[in-house]
Amino acid sequence: MDIEIDNVSKRFGTFTALNNVNLTVHPGELVALLGPSGSGKTTLLRIIAGMERPTSGRVLFGGQDLTGRSLRQRRVGFVFQHYALFRHMSVFENVAFGMRVKPRKQRPREKEIHERVMSLLSLVQLDPFAKRYPSQLSGGQRQRVALARALAIEPAVLLLDEPFGALDAKVRKELRRWLRELHDEMELTSLFVTHDQEEALELADRVVLMNNAVIEQVGTPQEVYDHPATSFAYEFLGHVNRFDCTVAEGKVAVCGGEIAVPAEGFNGDGKAIAYVRPHDIEIFNGAVMAGRPAVVRYLMAAGPVAKIELSFDDDGTFLEAEIGRAQLHALDLHVGQPVYVRARKARIFAAAGGMH
Repeated sequence: MDIEIDNVSKRFGTFTALNNVNLTVHPGELVALLGPSGSGKTTLLRIIAGMERPTSGRVLFGGQDLTGRSLRQRRVGFVFQHYALFRHMSVFENVAFGMRVKPRKQRPREKEIHERVMSLLSLVQLDPFAKRYPSQLSGGQRQRVALARALAIEPAVLLLDEPFGALDAKVRKELRRWLRELHDEMELTSLFVTHDQEEALELADRVVLMNNAVIEQVGTPQEVYDHPATSFAYEFLGHVNRFDCTVAEGKVAVCGGEIAVPAEGFNGDGKAIAYVRPHDIEIFNGAVMAGRPAVVRYLMAAGPVAKIELSFDDDGTFLEAEIGRAQLHALDLHVGQPVYVRARKARIFAAAGGMH
């Protein structure tokens, strides 16, 4: 089932939550709506679900305009962040609920309900817990019950709102892997909301990056990370160092290195902003050509990659670098050590009103 968001806007009084948003989700895709709080991602998900009505625009499922239809009429399965399970019902009855409340003519027979519920509980690896109550389950188990309940109505589309936000880091990682495998097996068109960059980049086929009620960029995880379309996208996706700089004759000095500026997006010279990923910062013990003197301020060497915080000698500006353990040992770095740094590469964006 494909989904088309056509010029959708949503206002709450004087506040604009969505501003002329357009998006197409292809059949069987797993799409992440990613962005900071207040960017409009949850509002967009609720409009797709039929839980909110857009102020203007349309929502189409399979080419059919369903803008005025309810969640049930759209055959949407919705999974909430905080599970929303019925405490007084067993796991079995929670999953069966959506089928039991269907109109009598559409309601499956009791035998069919039982078979469907037990099949789903087996799918989410909870069939031994059918008689337990939500209070007797862990957070990860409750979220899997919520997902089984959403799937019980045989939805055309699965929507998840911050599905792992209430769980600890280890459980989140396990459930992410499990959800990816489940999605690939069921081939459902799915969208999930998250503010967790790692979650979006690891899980999604495509990422929809939102900010201030609009879509900033849409692309595969590799596309949005390696080729951010805007300065916001660069700052939001992953760690990055930001430097004010000036473009002159198509080149710019950034962090001890001279970077050639691509022709697209620039009209002449002037003020700009340079973004450098921590892993693109080179560190040297001795002076190097075009290197900039700095001092190691903090060093965290746990794990395969060492994270280093430095400050420049001349103006005290801080920057972050990441290097491998082998290089860390070769440099023999320690806090307070003077070093030289250089940017291997950078992405340059024109400052507002800065190019001429």
